Amino acid sequence: MSTLLPRSIREGGNRFSFVTRDLQHYLRARSAPGPHPLLAADNLLTVETNDVPNLLDRLERLQPVLGFDGVLTSCDYYLPAAAKAAERLGLPGAPPDAVERACSKDLTRKTLREAGVPGPAFALAETASGLEEAAEALGYPLVIKPVDLCAGMFVRRVDGPDQLREAHNELLEFPVNARGQRRNPVVLLEELLTGPEVSVETVTFRGETTVVGVTDKSVAGQPWFVESGHMFPAALDAATAEAVAETSVAAVEALGLDNVVGHTEVKLTPQGPRVVEVNPRPAGNQITELVRRVTGIDLAAVYAQIALGEKPDLHPVGTGAASAAISFLLPPREGTIAEIGGVAELAADPAVVDWVVKGPGHRAGAATSNNNYLGHVMVTSAEAGAARARAESLVAGLDVRYAEAVK
Repeated sequence: MSTLLPRSIREGGNRFSFVTRDLQHYLRARSAPGPHPLLAADNLLTVETNDVPNLLDRLERLQPVLGFDGVLTSCDYYLPAAAKAAERLGLPGAPPDAVERACSKDLTRKTLREAGVPGPAFALAETASGLEEAAEALGYPLVIKPVDLCAGMFVRRVDGPDQLREAHNELLEFPVNARGQRRNPVVLLEELLTGPEVSVETVTFRGETTVVGVTDKSVAGQPWFVESGHMFPAALDAATAEAVAETSVAAVEALGLDNVVGHTEVKLTPQGPRVVEVNPRPAGNQITELVRRVTGIDLAAVYAQIALGEKPDLHPVGTGAASAAISFLLPPREGTIAEIGGVAELAADPAVVDWVVKGPGHRAGAATSNNNYLGHVMVTSAEAGAARARAESLVAGLDVRYAEAVK
């Protein structure tokens, strides 16, 4: 989203200022040629964004000079701060308390349960003993989650007390997130839901929620839940698609979200749809690009429009694509990449609309979250439901070679 938003803002005829606590991050962390798109901002402002009261004061002082018309963020960890900034400046935006509820998995669970929106059985605890007692009450297998991280970090299945203690100890060793924010010590335990997973892409504007479509999801890497691919639209029958959409809209409304692009993840269990989480921002992992290539609706651009208080046009247009899919290259193991073979086939395939792989020297991590991909392949197809198989086949043809020999 940090690369898609600048394009969408500019294409909408707007300009932007970029506020960051660490400008050097965007100067050094760029794998593609050229500067990071966020650095094309009219104004680059370095502010301690983790100090929200100071951030709001600074933006308020800058408002008469720079004349902000809207506030948005490309980072999950700053969604509550962006909502508060919009409120302080008297600009369009989502209710800050609703964004806070959606961004905190513990608050989401409590709110949806009170509203009767279906989800997994769950419990919350801060201590090892509290977690063990809660796990015994819920019954294994379970899913353990931090309440305030994204990209599937530290989310894993646990089948007994030993695995639970191991997972909790790993969380305790990660007290600060990637943006330098101290983590909430509360841990969420959930019933393990079975069935396929999908996400519902929605737009809520001035109290009315529109379902743009449903995306399916492939998950790999047990006991972890790593997203290995997506296809839009999901290959669902009409009744299932309607039930999933209704459940997602109910979740958005229960949380009190308004003026947001939403991304709600849902499990299709034998008992019906169950909400996994609600994200008050556009989908990540290139899902917005899949939606755009099939429907012509650019959810990154819609995100910017809503931040400006403009009603977006959500009518789909013909693009020639009936399905679009992305498949991710997961690291077979940790180590230093020597080469990823098979890319010539990607460049020559007319179905491929985008592909990226890591270059030599990249240090591959373990396939435990969505942060460690080695690349991706995106394809489109004129046939409904056909894109996924093609994308997966192309990724399967890639050959990851390591600089170190396997010990």
